[in-house]
Amino acid sequence: MLHQIEASHFQPLVGTTCSLALPDGRALAVLVERVDLKPLSQMPGSRMPFAVAMTALGGSDFVHGSCALELPTVGRLEGMFVSRVPAMGRDERAAYFQVVFN
Repeated sequence: MLHQIEASHFQPLVGTTCSLALPDGRALAVLVERVDLKPLSQMPGSRMPFAVAMTALGGSDFVHGSCALELPTVGRLEGMFVSRVPAMGRDERAAYFQVVFN
């Protein structure tokens, strides 16, 4: 199912808070910050690659792993690999994540 997901599935979530289901069963509230299209990474005949940026405003000890998220038009999306990204000048108390779809 992951290969059928497009940026348009995530765009309605931008600016909203969602519950990310972590691999250990915990739920992490994340703000979906943006969806970035990656046209320079697109292979001929394939979907447009994109990345989803999310922030856990209260911070988190979660680093990376296979997570699940409820998408409005698809339902529960399982098996998304979520990676933590460095704060790089942003609020150090928050935790920043991204999901990349190639």
